[in-house]
Amino acid sequence: MRILFIVGSFPALSETFILNQITGLIERGHEVDIYSLHRPKNTQKVHPDVENYRLLERTYYAPERATNAFVRLLQAGRLILVNSGKHPIALLRSLSRFNNRNQLKPIEWVYSTMPFLGKQPYDIIHCQFGVYALKGMILRDISAIQGKLVTSFRGFDISWYVQEYGEQVYNELFKKGDFFLSNCEYFRQRAINLGCDAKKIVVLGSGIDCERFFFKPRFPGSDGKVRITTTGRLVEKKGIAYSIRAVAQLAKTHPHIEYNIIGDGPLKTELQTLIEELNVSHQIKLLGWKHQQEIIEILDRTHIFVATSVTAQDGNQDAPVNTLKEAMAMGIPVIGTRHGGIPELIEDGVSGFLVPERDVETLAEKIVYLCDRPEIWQPMGQAGRAYVEQHYDTNKLNDQLVQIYEQLLINEDKNGVINPNFQEAIA
Repeated sequence: MRILFIVGSFPALSETFILNQITGLIERGHEVDIYSLHRPKNTQKVHPDVENYRLLERTYYAPERATNAFVRLLQAGRLILVNSGKHPIALLRSLSRFNNRNQLKPIEWVYSTMPFLGKQPYDIIHCQFGVYALKGMILRDISAIQGKLVTSFRGFDISWYVQEYGEQVYNELFKKGDFFLSNCEYFRQRAINLGCDAKKIVVLGSGIDCERFFFKPRFPGSDGKVRITTTGRLVEKKGIAYSIRAVAQLAKTHPHIEYNIIGDGPLKTELQTLIEELNVSHQIKLLGWKHQQEIIEILDRTHIFVATSVTAQDGNQDAPVNTLKEAMAMGIPVIGTRHGGIPELIEDGVSGFLVPERDVETLAEKIVYLCDRPEIWQPMGQAGRAYVEQHYDTNKLNDQLVQIYEQLLINEDKNGVINPNFQEAIA
């Protein structure tokens, strides 16, 4: 199959779940192109697979736009003249697009169309995140691209974006899209409530490569320290301020606790200030961005993993986050919040604990409970590993993804209606 992935930014260190799908499809013999709507600002740190699979050779960006509006207009005119013979219909239709709240101006559609001029049709156009599917839908409408339109809802697109732009924002996409995926049942139900046909959406979790995350039973270290780790962007919905406050509560009675936070983001300065104000700089460290192998090395020394996601003021929510899956795959007992899709991942009291959002007291209690009972680390870690292997192994999920594509291509009748047995065929 010829498959086009439409993504927000590529390569992106924080989206290994998309990278795993791309490499998995290539390994299975499919031809994959990547259309990145934005050029990444920092490419100094990229996942090794980006180079191993030479993915930048498969990645396309719209031509860079001049900052000056008049110069940008001249550039667009030149692009039209030079490329008018490649796909005149797509260019003319791109110029007919009118500006509204969710669409680009006609001149911007000219830039967006350029990477596809002269390309062969695709079998599948897979848009990663609903917000990018809106652009993929229009690119298909103007005949810049051809293929079955598949959309993955993953988090902010079905939470914050809906709150920001209204519950009707995906109405047209739900009508025109061929099939939809969500990374948890929580977001599947939300899409259905917004108007998505329940027969056209299934859950396909975001996978991890379990072979890269080696299981190791957890035992107290010889130095007596209990090492706690969090991995995630330093943004409101990750709730990291609450885990900092919980560890700070325990600092005096449990001086052996060491808390490392991996990640970067707009709240870095605010969180560092909080750490200093609570006088726990000796126990809590912001480590910044790390690539996957560095994260694995830190997790290898970790005893407890914490992910305290919360619903942000703008409505942004998390699915079952991959950082939790990675920690569970390595045999680490985890603590997460009753938030979004996280309860679909953590079995409370089996592989870890679930606590209410923003509940510092309960979070601190669960941290102490695990710190004081190292004998339960190993059985919890084993349960977590088994659950991730069963439900989130990227190889199994990539096989299911190919099956979804294949069923989508063959199970459509002459009227363009999806076969009602479609979901059963891929279950």
